[in-house]
Parts: sequence; C-alpha cells; structure tokens
Amino acid sequence: MMLYKFTFQLIESGEKEKLKELLRERLIECGWKDEMKGYCRALTRKRGRADVTLDELIRTITPKGRSSVPDSVKAELLQRIRSFLLSAAL
Repeated sequence: MMLYKFTFQLIESGEKEKLKELLRERLIECGWKDEMKGYCRALTRKRGRADVTLDELIRTITPKGRSSVPDSVKAELLQRIRSFLLSAAL
C-alpha cells in the first residue's frame, strides 16, 4: 500500500517525469547513450541486421545497459527520490 501511495504521489506531482528527464540528461552527458548505441550497432553488424529482432536486441543489451549506468548517476537519482519521499512525508 505504501509503495502504491508513493508511486501515485510521484506521478501526480510530476516528479516522475522530472526524474526520467534527469536520467536521460545524465546518461547522455556521461556517454552511456552513445555507448549503448554503438553496442547495438556492433551486435547488428555481427549477426546481420535481418537476423536480429528487437526483442533479442533488448534482451541482449538490457543487462549490459543496467550494469553500465555510472554509480554517480544512480546516487544522484536515489538522492532525489529520498528528498521527494521526505518532502512528501511532511
């Protein structure tokens, strides 16, 4: 129940969209987006563009993508979420 309330507050306040935009900005700034794009291109070249489905590409790059997000980006987002939780609790 508590998670549902928090999620609802995130959405209603517009904070969820702000967090998503911050994440996008930070991933672009640190080169993560370009790295993932290059990884996808290399994978499709290796296997052949016609032989790689979108589902397969997503399954292949998701673990690498998640593990390669810089700790500083994760920490910044976590801090923003904590701040939101504290302000919402007041």
